[in-house]
Amino acid sequence: MDDRQHMRASDADRPELVDRLAAALEEGRLKMDEYAERMGLAYEAVTYGDLAALSADLPQAGEVAKREAAPPAAAPLAAAAPRGVIADLPAALKVLWTIWLAAVAINLIVLVLVSGTAGGLIYPWPVWVAGPAGAALLAVSAGAAAIRRGGRSGAQHPAVRERLISASQHQSGPLLRRPGPGKLPRWHYQL
Repeated sequence: MDDRQHMRASDADRPELVDRLAAALEEGRLKMDEYAERMGLAYEAVTYGDLAALSADLPQAGEVAKREAAPPAAAPLAAAAPRGVIADLPAALKVLWTIWLAAVAINLIVLVLVSGTAGGLIYPWPVWVAGPAGAALLAVSAGAAAIRRGGRSGAQHPAVRERLISASQHQSGPLLRRPGPGKLPRWHYQL
């Protein structure tokens, strides 16, 4: 076995070790900086001994496969926990909902203060701040939730997609014709 440690490694051996290191990174066995350092050393390695030293503290591939075959004990408890509507949203939408809620709250506080100093209820202008933005966020959130649940929109359905593709390939109808030079399309004047 000592003879193999001193044998020169081939170009195919180095990427195999890098793949094994990447798997260890995904499993959480290596940190990103350790992975980057070992990957650089793997591509610089000359012998099998150099390569073996980079993965000496990692389990063999067979050991990982045996452990993954057994189901984790904590998985049923996590699956049974109910998830809320907000928890299913992407982080960007959570931030947008927080911003919207803060803007609406500030506008409602201003409305209450102004109505209190005016002696009566004034025009409810915060509706125009909350309504359109809230409706748009609700539509985007519903779409994101449907995508995360695996639902399809109408444009993603194979039959609808096929009709859209065939309609775009057949350039018939006034909306799909290109105007000549210096002319606007017919539908432009109808706006």
